[in-house]
Amino acid sequence: MARGPGGQEDEVREICLQTITPLCDETWVDAAGNVIGLIKGKREVTESRRAVRVMAHMDEIAMVVKSVNEDGTLRVTALGGANPVNFGMCPVDILGDNEIIPGVLSFGSMHATQNAPQGADVLSGNVHWNDVHVITRSSPPVLRTQGVRPGTRVVLSRHWREPFRVGDAIAAHFLDDRAPMAAVIDSAHQLSHRRDELACDVYLVFTTSEEESNAGAMFASATLPGETTIAVEVGPVMDEYGTRLSVDPIINTGDEKGYYTRDIVTSLAAAAERCGYSPQYALLVDFASDASAVLSNGSSARAGCIAIPTENTHGYELIVDGAVRACSATLCEYLATC
Repeated sequence: MARGPGGQEDEVREICLQTITPLCDETWVDAAGNVIGLIKGKREVTESRRAVRVMAHMDEIAMVVKSVNEDGTLRVTALGGANPVNFGMCPVDILGDNEIIPGVLSFGSMHATQNAPQGADVLSGNVHWNDVHVITRSSPPVLRTQGVRPGTRVVLSRHWREPFRVGDAIAAHFLDDRAPMAAVIDSAHQLSHRRDELACDVYLVFTTSEEESNAGAMFASATLPGETTIAVEVGPVMDEYGTRLSVDPIINTGDEKGYYTRDIVTSLAAAAERCGYSPQYALLVDFASDASAVLSNGSSARAGCIAIPTENTHGYELIVDGAVRACSATLCEYLATC
């Protein structure tokens, strides 16, 4: 239920910090707002100790206020990779500087004709951000006192955030990246029973602003030890990529920012197999992660990405039971043996 638009992940950060602190040797929040947990390696090694950064992002796709209209409605645009259809006509929470205000994302009436300014787009289903607005039932002066202004974040209301059971699956908004966050936390639980095997220091990094700019990951990669970064993500289930909705982890081989390090790709897949799963190799062309971002900007020498198979990415997302555990078990196995 926690809200976490990019650059304003406070509610998620608080829960995350409370959850990982008992599992790590050290925890802190860095200058970029990332939550970091360090699990120190125990196994004796002859060479200097290596470090691996494991990243899952705290932010969610959201909206941001572009302008406040004279009638008190808000013009908004995407914060992260989203179109209006990703949200639909829905209740929203407007995160003002001084108050949180309820609103409704509106596409206008479906009873309009093509003569209306937004009618043609709405009636054809080709809805863009300039076709929508947020209804506040307030006035610009009142909104100003509440701290609503250009740059204010607008998120799906808590009213619509309750997870929904669908047979052997769970559906909810923002499983990207809450499900991978859960997998990273569960892998930390599992590592607590395998500390003697751990030869490297593991930095669990819960990052900020992944959806918009990967800013949190870039800062962490530039300031933390280690040359290897593993992103834990949701992975699209699509015929185009040959991926299926199952517990079997997706091993991303490359995306729009580049190709992942070959030996990390194969090591993640081997770890999945040792855990009893059938890894799904996929080249996710229209995709990016914190790991590919830091690989492409040169702040990480090596990178990999493991993903939970997910239907409806950036929408009302759905994963099957056991998929989070499969991801966490694979990640733990990789870290304990890398």
